[in-house]
Amino acid sequence: MTRIGLAYVSGAVPGFEDFGNLPTDIVKENGLVDGLKASEELDALIIPGGTLIESNDINMDLNAEIKKMARDGKPVIGICAGFQLLSNQIDIGRKSPVPIVKEGLGLIDVDFSPLITSDRVKAKVFDNSFLVKNQTEDVDGFHTHTYGKVEGDAKPLFYSKVQRMNYGDVNKEAEYNIFSGACNDDGNVIGTMIHGILDENPILVENLFEQIDATDIDEIYNRNIKVREFLQSEVGINTNINVPKLENKPQKPKYLMIGSNGSDSGKTFIMTGLAGAIRKRGYKVALLKVGPDVRDIIPGLYLTKGKMEDFASVKIGHLGWADIESTIAKLNSSDYDIVLIEGVMSVFTGLLNEKVPFSAAEIAMSSKIPMILASGVNKGGIESAAIDLVSHANMLEKFEIPVEAILLNKVYNDDIFDQVVPYIKNNTKVDKVLKLPKLKSADMRGFIPEVEIRYELFTSHAMDLIENNLDVDEIIGMAREVEFDKIYTFDEIKSRVI
Repeated sequence: MTRIGLAYVSGAVPGFEDFGNLPTDIVKENGLVDGLKASEELDALIIPGGTLIESNDINMDLNAEIKKMARDGKPVIGICAGFQLLSNQIDIGRKSPVPIVKEGLGLIDVDFSPLITSDRVKAKVFDNSFLVKNQTEDVDGFHTHTYGKVEGDAKPLFYSKVQRMNYGDVNKEAEYNIFSGACNDDGNVIGTMIHGILDENPILVENLFEQIDATDIDEIYNRNIKVREFLQSEVGINTNINVPKLENKPQKPKYLMIGSNGSDSGKTFIMTGLAGAIRKRGYKVALLKVGPDVRDIIPGLYLTKGKMEDFASVKIGHLGWADIESTIAKLNSSDYDIVLIEGVMSVFTGLLNEKVPFSAAEIAMSSKIPMILASGVNKGGIESAAIDLVSHANMLEKFEIPVEAILLNKVYNDDIFDQVVPYIKNNTKVDKVLKLPKLKSADMRGFIPEVEIRYELFTSHAMDLIENNLDVDEIIGMAREVEFDKIYTFDEIKSRVI
């Protein structure tokens, strides 16, 4: 019986992609499969992405099994953080004046350092491993990482065409500009920054089957169904939070956008906590991001075990993966129950760009998507946030966007909050004014998605804060079924603004 393992450890995102529907067995931190050593039971191992390096969640037992499989010539495939784990070292010191270096396993002779990309890509292939035999065309997939600069002497496997990196357009000539995959000298230990590479490139899957002499392919796929059922049975990883069976499943998904009056409002934290809390009630939750930076929804996908869909990044201008019209069409014919959409910056940032749509507000306008409008109060205080939110809510009303609730985040004084609630209600048509308290944690490292994030820490705090301070069922009740209507023209937008 052919057995292909999938590492299932805190900080990993094993539901992020399907890995070609290949994994037949789960491998946990102890490096065991059914009580026996993975290196003795498995024919191959897949290490998914996540925050394995920042979180230090791969322990010595699993490390030893990975090294043993590599020495025995068995295929070991690391994707994103899995690739980092197989490397020599990783500098996770983004925004640090000095490198913060973590040691890898040294199985692939490369080093990593900060580089942000979140593109769907095509990548050139180099014939240095069994995995890419007969793959004469470019491979497809996507990047989404913070620490993706790869340098070293290992044999190359892939070079990606990346349009944007570090928040800027850099590749107008469409060159293969990012070293995105490598292998060891024997070609059996493989690392790549390209997610979805086994899902979107069937020749690679065929090559893996051939390499491990797999003849029981139907059995592999049948066993994979059980693995996916296991993944979907738990909220997060090693939390022991079971996902119940949902009674009265909705016929169509309902939508809710988390918008804000600016950056640093806590949208990602709020979205993550809501995703986990709603999944905990049995709903299948889709997560979308307005604009290109889909890294923001990965913590939520860590909790829901959701897939990074090819429409997860909603296109604004030339940024993103899929337009809102086709995205809603796909979702409305899917089995998702709730769709949470995270806005970008202020909901109005980009509103007066002549290229439409270019803002979260226009995405909401296109389909009358209901919104929770949030603001952090940590910069200008609760009073300033309240005034700003009133202005935003009233402008959203002009665009016929239903604001279901206003949420003040990081509230540090309940008395001041209570004072601003009547002001907000008296000056908008919004009835629900909600609050989340300022998070108190002794160790805030690992809480910044754009710099350094530890998924298991970030997500547990986010879900606890949401469940302890908001009525999750009330939030679910704010979501609505939607249909795409239209993209408003620049002249129509200007007329409503003025």
